[in-house]
Amino acid sequence: MSFLRSNGIWMACLAAGLLLLLVGLAEGQATTVFMKAVRVCLECIGIG
Repeated sequence: MSFLRSNGIWMACLAAGLLLLLVGLAEGQATTVFMKAVRVCLECIGIG
């Protein structure tokens, strides 16, 4: 019983994470996050 309960919680968290990932992709947030990451990286090495 404990095995099924712990796997059920794990699967629910995985499903919630995938759902939120898909919502973010649908809203175009991947591009925003990527551009911010590039900006931080370039500032860190002194180019940007």
